Amino acid sequence: MTKILLTRHGHVEGIHPARFRGRAELPLTELGLAQSAALARRIAAHWKPVAVYTSPRERCVVTGAKIAAACGIAASVHEGLGDIDYGAWQMRTHEEVKAETPVAYQLWRESPHLVRFPEGESLQDVVARTSDALRAMLAQHANDTVVLVGHDSVNRALLLQLLDQPLSAYWRLSQDPCTLNEIEVFAAGDVRVGFINDTSHLPPA
Repeated sequence: MTKILLTRHGHVEGIHPARFRGRAELPLTELGLAQSAALARRIAAHWKPVAVYTSPRERCVVTGAKIAAACGIAASVHEGLGDIDYGAWQMRTHEEVKAETPVAYQLWRESPHLVRFPEGESLQDVVARTSDALRAMLAQHANDTVVLVGHDSVNRALLLQLLDQPLSAYWRLSQDPCTLNEIEVFAAGDVRVGFINDTSHLPPA
């Protein structure tokens, strides 16, 4: 059985008010650094992961490095965990996109599985990348606990796959900064989800 501790990077600028951050490089804020430290302490106190895999974005690499240091293990980057490519929408505010392309924005909010971002990716692209990353990780760590440090969209895509849910359910899940999800994947393919979007370890915002 593989135990997956799936988390998201700490707080960055562009979360509130919301921007389409995607592939933009954004450093953790002071709050994000504090969240990452709290997450690292919780993981080190309750689990014994053997590896940490992160998105290539700086915010995930820094979050993952804190977890790895607290657990005395190595962290490595996996390209498949990289954030969704929002293309022409990247770093635009939601209000800007809604005002300029209201039909496309409404489709993203109501039927996200039908959207391809202009000059960017679709959720199906994210599923393809993350499923490859998941398969490789499960094959390498059939009896281990591992930490995956991803993004809001990446984590939702992974959870929908593990829960056997359609992409149309994308907005039914929440993934807060430095949240924690615990998933067990058994050899026969059975999946047990312990908890989703647990932030009880975080300092007050």
